[in-house]
Amino acid sequence: MSTESIDAARRPANGAVPRVLADLVAGAGSRTGVQLLNVALVLGGTLFLIAAGFIVIPLPFTPVPVSLATFAVLLTGASLGPARAAASAGLYLALGALGAPIFADGASGVLFPSFGYIIGYVLAAVAVGALARRRADRHVASTVGATVLGTLLVYAAGVPWLAVSLGVDLGTALALGVVPFLIGDAIKIAAVSALLPSTWKLLRR
Repeated sequence: MSTESIDAARRPANGAVPRVLADLVAGAGSRTGVQLLNVALVLGGTLFLIAAGFIVIPLPFTPVPVSLATFAVLLTGASLGPARAAASAGLYLALGALGAPIFADGASGVLFPSFGYIIGYVLAAVAVGALARRRADRHVASTVGATVLGTLLVYAAGVPWLAVSLGVDLGTALALGVVPFLIGDAIKIAAVSALLPSTWKLLRR
């Protein structure tokens, strides 16, 4: 069966071809139903981020804990697309910044060293979601590229914030906020890059 035939067979009632996995859910039904589904997807993405962020491994030599939040951001971005993923990550950021203890280790507010990474989550969600809409999540190599970019964006926002927060230079911030997490990030990227193309292949059967 060709890709066009597959897309036609799985095309929702409104005729749109699904570009990300969430489109398979939100693309059918009435306009009101679609809006409600989109809200549910956004809230589900936020809850996923909260749950993943609570799975942490504190490291004694850095204020940045190891968590599954980055994995959740990458997966949410690719699954929901840029708009819904940005809304999910943005809601997560806003709730925590306003005082809800939903960040890693029950943190909240903005005045803590790893808050910059949470800003990076929003950037990563948008970037990975935008690439997924261009079918970057259909193949392992392109998914790796998208998730690597998303991870770099998390660091691009997180490391400068960490440096300013701790009053250290950029080299020290990299040693505290990047180097200890490279192996874990490689595992997360590999997991997302295996999961998403496999899911699309399964849906095409």
